[in-house]
Amino acid sequence: MNLEIPKYISNYIGGQFCAPRNAQYLDNVNPATAEVYSYIPDSTAADVQDAVHAAQQAFPAWSNASTDFRFRVLNKIAELIETNLAVFAMAETNDNGKPLTLSTRVDIPRASENFRFFATAALHFASESHSMADKAINYTLRKPIGVVGCISPWNLPLYLFTWKIAPALASGNCVVAKPSEVTPMTAYLLCHLCEEAGLPAGVLNIVHGNGSHCGSEIVKHPDIKAISFTGSTRAGKDIASIAAPMFKKISLELGGKNPNIIFADCDWDKMMRTTVQSSFANQGQICLCGSRILVEESVYEKFKTEFIARVKGMVIGDPLDENSKQGAVVSNVHFDKVMSCITLAKEEGGIILLGGNAVRLEGRCAKGYFIEPTIIEGLLPGCRTNMEEIFGPVVTLQSFKNEEDALLKANASEYGLAATIWTQDIGRANKMAAAIQSGIIWVNCWLLRDLRTPFGGFKSSGVGREGGWEAMRFFTEPKNVAIEF
Repeated sequence: MNLEIPKYISNYIGGQFCAPRNAQYLDNVNPATAEVYSYIPDSTAADVQDAVHAAQQAFPAWSNASTDFRFRVLNKIAELIETNLAVFAMAETNDNGKPLTLSTRVDIPRASENFRFFATAALHFASESHSMADKAINYTLRKPIGVVGCISPWNLPLYLFTWKIAPALASGNCVVAKPSEVTPMTAYLLCHLCEEAGLPAGVLNIVHGNGSHCGSEIVKHPDIKAISFTGSTRAGKDIASIAAPMFKKISLELGGKNPNIIFADCDWDKMMRTTVQSSFANQGQICLCGSRILVEESVYEKFKTEFIARVKGMVIGDPLDENSKQGAVVSNVHFDKVMSCITLAKEEGGIILLGGNAVRLEGRCAKGYFIEPTIIEGLLPGCRTNMEEIFGPVVTLQSFKNEEDALLKANASEYGLAATIWTQDIGRANKMAAAIQSGIIWVNCWLLRDLRTPFGGFKSSGVGREGGWEAMRFFTEPKNVAIEF
């Protein structure tokens, strides 16, 4: 297959590539160069309606297809993503601004893994039965919901897009999906792979556009029975306000302001290497990044000195340069937001230990959206900088006296997505893990993911769980059948 990057991206509805009905397009900008390199459909309610109709037409056959057929189609998509790794990785980097090495090593392989994991889940997903002694037997049927909506973010475009659509398809649903309008290219390319893999027309429909014209139309469409969304807490609240009164199933994976808790007895070198990664991977544009670094008082100064030295060594450069460790942030709008957050930190009394400035490169990236990795100390635990998600290459440092103080500061945020604990004391690790108000806890590691485990957060970090059987259950409706002997 010869995949090409188009000047005008198409919607994919009912197995056909089509222009938006209003013939309106949005600019697609490469954040590393600040240049418009393609155009995205500015889809509206009419396009969403076309996609829903196509999904409804396809649902009877797909929902009744054998699990072996679904497995073979989805597994073929996984194989085709692997075969086209280089094309997808380059497209992801040009859309998102992340280093090509990261797209090649993490984003695209994980997208393939998502399809393969849920392809096999289709074969092994099982329901329960309950015997009532000599009276009756109950068994549970799990049926696909119907037409479901999947809306994914810009930070890990294909990675998180496939994380939603793969379990929806594996469990027998038909999908109307919207990738982020900021990073649409790999979702468009995926359509070609779906065709080659033999995915029936209308099973997956992809409409491009912004949240107000397209995303909201998916959320409020009466024939879309479930919404899976990853994005900001603000957008999640808006979605819930629309979907909840319509009694739709909703899964919302939202923001994070994650604590990285470092005790003096940790494996120091491993902790330092991983903390640099967990602070600034993907320019800090991962909801799981440890943006609040909490360090035990006795080693705070040692940590600060070494952390600054290591981060200074990170190369900020052209994402296509294999030596670059930091690329561009995703857009000019996001660049302005992150820079305004750094200004706010200064106003709140924060001391910039490193970074805090825009970076102007030479050559093709001279106009790109690059920001220095930024380390800030001296802020109160409850200030806005320590409470609000920045979603950029910015971390704050705080010290703590003991376990109780660490827990108080870790749980101070309204978010509760993830936390990392660094200690060699297994008792302390278990105690802290149980008490921290987060859905995901890493001990002496970060971003170690088993796709079978539940993924999601507490508090303002979302509603519901993704991953493993949790995702398969979300995309199905249980029905109990009781048979009396």
